[in-house]
Amino acid sequence: MPTIPVRTEFPRKIREIENTWIEMPDGVKLAARIWLPEDAEADPVPAVLEYLPYRKRDGTVERDHITHPYYAGYGYAGVRVDMRGTGDSEGVCKGEYLKQEQDDAIAVIEWIAKQPWSSGAVGMIGISWGGFNGLQVAARQPTALKAVITICSTDDRYADDIHYMGGTVLGDKLAWAGTAFAIAHTPPDPAIVGPRWRDMWLERLDGNGLWLLDWFRHQRRDDFFRHGSICEDYAAVKIPVYAVGGWIDGYTNPIFRMMQNLSCPRKALVGPWAHKYPHMAVPGPRIGFIQECLRWWDQHLKGIDTGIMDEPMIRAWVQDPVLPDAHIAERPGRWVAEPAWPIAGQQPMVMHLAPGRLADRPADEDIIVSSRESAGGTMQVWCAYGASPDQAIDQAGEDGSVSVFLSEPLEEDMEILGFPMLTAEVSSDKPVANLFAVLSGENPDGSATLVSFGGLNLTHRNSHSDPEPLVPGKPEKISLQLNVIGQRFTKGQRIRLAVSNALWPMVWPSPERTRLTIRAGTARLSLPVRSRRPEDGKLADFGPAEGTTPLQATALSPGSYSRTISQDFASGKVTALTASDTGRVRHDHTGITIQYLNEDRFDVLPYDPNSATGTSFWRKCYARNDWQADVETLIRVEALRNVWRINASLIAREGGTEIFRRDWHEDVPRDLV
Repeated sequence: MPTIPVRTEFPRKIREIENTWIEMPDGVKLAARIWLPEDAEADPVPAVLEYLPYRKRDGTVERDHITHPYYAGYGYAGVRVDMRGTGDSEGVCKGEYLKQEQDDAIAVIEWIAKQPWSSGAVGMIGISWGGFNGLQVAARQPTALKAVITICSTDDRYADDIHYMGGTVLGDKLAWAGTAFAIAHTPPDPAIVGPRWRDMWLERLDGNGLWLLDWFRHQRRDDFFRHGSICEDYAAVKIPVYAVGGWIDGYTNPIFRMMQNLSCPRKALVGPWAHKYPHMAVPGPRIGFIQECLRWWDQHLKGIDTGIMDEPMIRAWVQDPVLPDAHIAERPGRWVAEPAWPIAGQQPMVMHLAPGRLADRPADEDIIVSSRESAGGTMQVWCAYGASPDQAIDQAGEDGSVSVFLSEPLEEDMEILGFPMLTAEVSSDKPVANLFAVLSGENPDGSATLVSFGGLNLTHRNSHSDPEPLVPGKPEKISLQLNVIGQRFTKGQRIRLAVSNALWPMVWPSPERTRLTIRAGTARLSLPVRSRRPEDGKLADFGPAEGTTPLQATALSPGSYSRTISQDFASGKVTALTASDTGRVRHDHTGITIQYLNEDRFDVLPYDPNSATGTSFWRKCYARNDWQADVETLIRVEALRNVWRINASLIAREGGTEIFRRDWHEDVPRDLV
């Protein structure tokens, strides 16, 4: 966890309720940890709820220690609840964002509002899963829920989540499935639940299941993905929403859609950050995000006019160029603001694709795109976390694998803010094909730094719900939207666009090798140019990042992290490997010792899409005195021509002895992906 300045003095003294039980209507009890002012029963306070499956006891405990007591010190109850079937809560959890999850959240909110220390007003905050369910619960309109801060989340579970990017199948579908599979089957802590911990663990081992199977069974935007997607009815969200994210996170596009389509009071904040809270995030600059949250909560939970709603709707960090690096710690740039989205009167800069060039007029030659299946290894991971080398490296390393188009050196600086767009007429020699576009800034030394990227499964060119196979050889009009970005290109840089039909291991390959033809004169790159404005320099500062006293922990063995791409020259196989080991760490306040080991591996032969294979391995270990429990999971996915072949295993051990084992084997037919 990054070190940030610690605040120890607060207007109100803080007390902690280590664990309390919240009973659901069906009798299942959820475990909650609460920080609140000592005098809250005499002077009741609003509550800030964070509702997650990630184990309050030892999973999110580091950031909880930094954040929730801070809220309490300023007159709030910070309430951290384990979802049903996870952490120390009872029951089973059979998947993401289910109606049961929302029903439980509503019951939790009602419980909070009735407590003697509660003013009756509740806000929800969360990142990723907690950001998702904050929006979803807001759409259910519980009376006591008054405002939401949603971080790194989505309004559309199909189009902008770990499953699909433009209808292409993301590698993160497997990587996240492995992570969730392991988390969902970890044991509760005996120190909280007592001797029944083993029975609770066996119940979830037997009942939580392998969620990945559902994710592969639903390859179109059907009712499975419509559920929990607030874009189905934006008007259902009536309370104020603050949407927050970062440029190298996987969930930034929804922020701008929500600013355009929600009708409730709303604000957006986008920095250079990865998938982290902005007071802890890398790349920096970090900001005083808890202080910003308090301005929001004071406005909407206490009725104090903080001025936050008088400020521009959107605040975004426009990045300056940097040299490519897999671990950029600080991203130079500047804050800009917009009163609404889309930007009024914004005129894009349009460039035409000609062989090898971005030109000012249409080309008279067709462009052929036929990439190696291993193209894409220089990219960032789809959802970067920033604490490891998961950012993009030099995109010039893809030369020879992809089709590259370069502008002339820029004669002056240029800034963009919005969604770059590639439009063209494209034909394929196969009925299923993918198309990818990667935008970079080429530096004077020839290196290329990633700016944005996007992908489109061409069978989804008209609809994610009703895909249509391509007619080989028939040109189709396509619009490929790249991820939203704020970026400055400087004088002397070249704009670089790489086009390919593979982006491994970020995206699984199409069922057959494909050859795409971009019809002469039809391909255009549109960049959302934004003019510099004097008022940008007058924006108020966020203040420094800070938090409360961090978790005290003792490292008992060293950890490690690696991310590599390699090729076996005998077979030609290209392997992308990410491996991590937290080392053994003891949390001093609870005495629990944890260790997490993970290895995600993706293999492919450069000219055989059906060789694509991924495995995700996890081992999670827990111990205290004579108690020891661990869970080991493995998922393997093979992208065969007609099916996704899925094999998985789950093993649980108590004191080193195996007490549970289950295996899964299923072939899921490919559905135009």
